[in-house]
Amino acid sequence: MTWLDDVFEVRKPVIAMCHLPALPGDPGYDSAGGMEAVVAHARREIGELQAGGVDGILISNEFSLPYLTKTETVTAAAMARVIGEVRDQIEVPFGVNVLWDAQASIDVAVATGARFVREVFTGAYASDFGVWDTNVGATARHRAAVGGQDVRLLFNIVPEAAQYLGERDLAALTRSTVFNCRPDGLCVSGLTAGSETDAAQLKVVKANARDTPVVANTGVRVDNIEEQLSIADAAIVGTAFKVDGVFENVVDRARVAALMAAASLVRG
Repeated sequence: MTWLDDVFEVRKPVIAMCHLPALPGDPGYDSAGGMEAVVAHARREIGELQAGGVDGILISNEFSLPYLTKTETVTAAAMARVIGEVRDQIEVPFGVNVLWDAQASIDVAVATGARFVREVFTGAYASDFGVWDTNVGATARHRAAVGGQDVRLLFNIVPEAAQYLGERDLAALTRSTVFNCRPDGLCVSGLTAGSETDAAQLKVVKANARDTPVVANTGVRVDNIEEQLSIADAAIVGTAFKVDGVFENVVDRARVAALMAAASLVRG
């Protein structure tokens, strides 16, 4: 038994992404539609995901491209507004991810009652967003200072669009991260959203994570969910739930239901 069982009340939960449109300050923000359009989009996506039977929802500013590694205040404020307006609609456990800002993610989680966050908490990287450093010690202390001890932290142990600057293998990174940082879960990703998570990397992380849950973070689909969940303890799914399986599209309830039916078969 892990905290996943307590929070989601199902074995090997499938957590759906609610991808928010670009927010105020983002290059792609629709100023004509304004925040009302963002809220309306979130309401629709959450409704479709829940109707399709997902076990949880992770709300992120996925279309704030290109991402910042230290976000502007307006981003967290906008996300908190959206979640506040749709909170009465959410029927499953939910989390938040303010890309790519660990402390902002925790802040929004504490403000909205989210049960978990996903972020890059450890490591130093060469990435599409420049040289990227983290400070997990400061983040852990910030979490305590804002009363976020009950917010579960999902660490990206294989971040998207980035490569570790240090030459350590994945097994050693997993062991040292678990020992030094006490993550609540480890996420293993492909190169970008929608890219299949490498099963071999999943196996390495799972073999070295001790009792820490391991999550398949990208590219889980109907045709690979059996393999992915045979290794991982949970899956986070975004692109596969979209119309035609295209990242930029809206959620397709039929695709959600089909993948959740496949997950049910895997879970027995």
